[in-house]
Amino acid sequence: MKKVRVDKWLWSVRIFKSRTQASDACKSNKVKIGDSNLKPSHQLEGGELLLVRKNGFNMQFKVITLIDKRVSATLAQPCYENQTPESEMKKYSDWYIGKANAEMREKGTGRPTKRERRELDLWKNEDFFD
Repeated sequence: MKKVRVDKWLWSVRIFKSRTQASDACKSNKVKIGDSNLKPSHQLEGGELLLVRKNGFNMQFKVITLIDKRVSATLAQPCYENQTPESEMKKYSDWYIGKANAEMREKGTGRPTKRERRELDLWKNEDFFD
C-alpha cells in the first residue's frame, strides 16, 4: 500500500503554499489525526481524517487519494474531502460582516489635515470606548 509524508501531501493538494509551511505547521502541532500531533514525516494512508489549524481556522480533511507531486487545483480537489464544519466555514464571513468599506473623500479636497485626522480617529473609535 502506498504511503506519503503528511507535509508533502498537504503541499501537493494545495492546503499550504509551500512544503516548508506544511512542515512548520506539523512541527508546531497544527496538524493532527484525532488527538495525536503529527510530525512532518508521518506516513499518511488513504481514508484518514486530518485536523489542520491554519490562519485561526480549524479545518478537517479526509484523505481520499495519495499524491506526492504538486498538481493544479482542479486535479487536487478530488484527492481530499473537505469535512470542515459549517460553523467554522462561516467564521470569516461572520468576522467580516460590519466592517466598513474604504473611506472616500470628495474629489479635490486632498488629504486630511492632522486635526481632521484626529477628529476622524476619535469618531471611528467612539463606539469601542463607550
